[in-house]
This record gives sequence, structure tokens and C-alpha cells, in this order.
Amino acid sequence: MGASMATGGSFAPRNSFTRILFLTVFCFVLFIYTFKPSSMEHIEHLRPPQMHPQPNNSYAPERQSDCTLKQSSLMQLQDTYDLGDEIEYARRYVRFHRQDIPRKAITKLDTDLFPRGFDSIDIRNPPPRTTCLKPIDVPVPRSPIPNTVNASELLFGISTTYSRLTDEEISPINEWAHWLTDGNGKSNGAGLILRLIDASKEELEEARHVMASMGMDVKVYPTDSSIEMAKRYLSLLPALYKDSSRPNRKFLVLGDDDTFYPSMHSLLHELSQYDHKKDLYLGTLSEDTNNIARHGSQAFGGAGVFFSLSLAKKVADKFDHCSTNEKIDESDTGWGPKATSSYENAFTRTPRQHSRSCVTSINSTSKVIPRGSTRQASNPYHCTTSKAACGTKRGPDDFIISNGFSIAYYPHGVDFNLHQMEKTFTAAPDDYGWNLDFMLGPQRKNLLWTGRKVAWELMESLVQHDGSVKQIYIRKADDYRWTYGKDGNRMFDKDGVLELIWISS
Repeated sequence: MGASMATGGSFAPRNSFTRILFLTVFCFVLFIYTFKPSSMEHIEHLRPPQMHPQPNNSYAPERQSDCTLKQSSLMQLQDTYDLGDEIEYARRYVRFHRQDIPRKAITKLDTDLFPRGFDSIDIRNPPPRTTCLKPIDVPVPRSPIPNTVNASELLFGISTTYSRLTDEEISPINEWAHWLTDGNGKSNGAGLILRLIDASKEELEEARHVMASMGMDVKVYPTDSSIEMAKRYLSLLPALYKDSSRPNRKFLVLGDDDTFYPSMHSLLHELSQYDHKKDLYLGTLSEDTNNIARHGSQAFGGAGVFFSLSLAKKVADKFDHCSTNEKIDESDTGWGPKATSSYENAFTRTPRQHSRSCVTSINSTSKVIPRGSTRQASNPYHCTTSKAACGTKRGPDDFIISNGFSIAYYPHGVDFNLHQMEKTFTAAPDDYGWNLDFMLGPQRKNLLWTGRKVAWELMESLVQHDGSVKQIYIRKADDYRWTYGKDGNRMFDKDGVLELIWISS
């Protein structure tokens, strides 16, 4: 049986922890940007999500917290996430104040996140209200919003399958709309060439129609799975160069379908530091030394590879040479054909490969918020719906909020360096312990299965009609990570739901 963290008790997980010293860190990465609902409806066909306008920040500064509970909403969460009838629940409003201040790595707050603990709620018969607390006030730096960006200098190329587009669990369409539109259903100027592997004419047209209805400037073409993957990927670059919009672009970009650009403003600022008229091949090395040893000094596509037009022309002209069987075989002996072609035919090379995955915040769950692009973030679309500040906030209780990813609680307190990444993942196939150090720095020991950490993960993020942003974080009682030892007892015996409502001052 797990212990409760309900109202009236100390924040004690399952074993007999007594009151602990409240010393913690409340850290979050927060940006005010608003977009659409958190997920895309799909039953049998690809369907665009309902669009929401960007929030109007003119609502009253003295807005009162809404503490009412709706059984229908709780039942929907229960059905979606397989929650038990009895849950631990809490809601808190966060009011941000946009100010002309620098972006801090860590900001101290003097307010507990959940000073009264959690409410024990029976979804079958919930109370009319939850514990009502005053909003937490947080100063944040002013950040540009998506509807002010002009990304017309960029043309992207992506190859994927129709089945991935229509899979409601992994579909990247919401993510693409984030960095290809202004957030209000109009293009931000960037273009996309999308190739769908083995797709029918009907599937191609449906994908084009749905994405265009969301505001994306997209052209959709078929491609054949019988073509070797490396050649199929490389062929995207000549296709981008031949596109009619190419003369108006500065960079052509190859990326994976799960590449995500949180901030187009930041990405464009980074690119502005380079002379696009030169032969440029911009990207970042893999963070794993295994991959560099196997594939050489090449930019990996997960975070996007950027070509200036002059270099793209040279690569496109050499495509037939670069895509021979001999060149493709080289990719199996250490060099990918794309990188080989780029390096062999670039008269001027960038002095270094610039990583656009610069860490601006490190949180307790080893996720990063990059300055320009990233890959494989946890629900990256959700993390953009409350995009107002970037940094960590420290408060006097033992919670760490990494906005857009998780809310973590440390029952023994935070006695580690917040700037050191937690090693919750390992290199593959060979992990020497230091594979990731040159990119991520030495990682601290993870706290999984120790009883010293538990996390609620962001599952939903919704821009509400009044412009506020509601986030739903879920913790499952049977999550294998939150135990006392790998085969030990659970830290909690009830599922947990935390709700954060972001409002503007």
C-alpha cells in the first residue's frame, strides 16, 4: 500500500518519512505562446485539430482562481489515462509578469507550489471544489511571439509515412504547425517539401489538404520504399533546390519527421550569424561518441541539417555521383553519403558545426529546452502552449517544475546540482560511461527506483477561451520508476493529477 499526499499531511511518500526540511527547487521553463488543442483528432482519416487564436493578454490582472471541479472532465481524464476511481489532485494558477529582465538560469521564489498538499478525490463522487490557492506570481523576460516571425528564408524537407501522420500517438503534424505557422492558422513564410513513402494519390492529397488548412505552406510528393534509405534521404536536397521558391530562400533544411523547433525566432537569430552566401553546412554532431566513431564528423539529421544555397547546388549537381552503390557502401564503413558529398564538394566549410541544441535549462528529468531545435522531446507540442519564460524557479518546497515536461517531487530534498543532467538514459550499443560527456557534460546518478523522486508528466496542454493555458500532469501509481528499489514497493497507491493554469498579469 502506498501512502497519500492528500491535504493535511506532509508530503510523504509511501514509507514512513516524517516531515522533511522544505528546501527545494521549483523550476520551470515557460514561454508564452499559444496555439491549438493538445492533440489531433483522428479516427479513420487525418483531420486538422480545432484552431484556437493566440491568447488575449488583456484580461483582468486580479483574475480570481477557478476552483470548481467538473466530474465530466475528471471522468474524461480517467478514461483517457486509465486512472483509478480515487486520485490525488491539485490545481494551481501561475501568473506571469512580462518584464524587461534578463533570462536567468535559476530564479528563487518564496512560494510553495502545493502548501496544503493534495486533495483526495473520488471521481465517482467528486466534491464541487478543490483547494483554492492564490496564483503564484512569477517575473519572466519578454519574448517574441510566433505571429511576429518571418521564416521565409527557410525551406524544409522531410520524408515520412502516411501511417505516422495518422497515428494519434506519434503524429508530428501539430509540431510541424508550431514551427511552420504563426499560431493563428497562417504560414510564417517557411516552406515544407514533404515526401510520403508508398502513399496513394488519395493519401497525398489528404495530407496536403489537412496541413494547408492548418496554415502550412506545404507540397506533398510520393517516394518509393524500394529506394535505399540513404539515397532517398539525400535526394531531398536536390528536390529542395529545384523547388520554385528556392530563389527566395537562404537555407535548405533536411530533418527527421520528429525534429522540433521550439523557437523560430531563436533559430533565425542563430542562422543570422552566418553568411548565407558562402558554402555552409550547418548542424551538430551526435551527442554519442559511438555514432561519431561509426559515421564520421557529420551533422546528424535529428536536429536538422542546414545547407546554404550555393553548397546545396553543388551537392545537387553531384547527386548522381554521391548516390552510387560505392558511395552508399561508404555509409556502412564510417561515412554517411550525405556528409561525404557535402565535404567533398564544399569549397568553403564552416569552421565548426554549430549545435542549435544549446541548453538553456536543465531539469530533473534530463530533458533539455534547446535554443533552436531538438529531437525526441516528450510531447514537444505541449511544451509550446505556455511559452513565456525560460529558466528555473526555486521555491521553498521540494517540487521542480520543468514546464512542458514534468513536475517532479523530491521527498528527501534537492541535494544535487541542478545544472548537471540526470543520467536517465545510456549510450547504445556500447556504453562506456563517458560517451555523452563531451556534449552533455558528466551526468549525475539517476534517482529512479530510489524512493527519492517521483514525477507527474505533462499529458495535455490547452489554450482556453479566455486565453489562459491549462496543463494536465499525470502520475500513475503503478509507474515502475517510482518505487523503493527496482522490485520494491510503490511510492504511492493512488494515481495523481496536477493541473497548472498559466495566466498573464
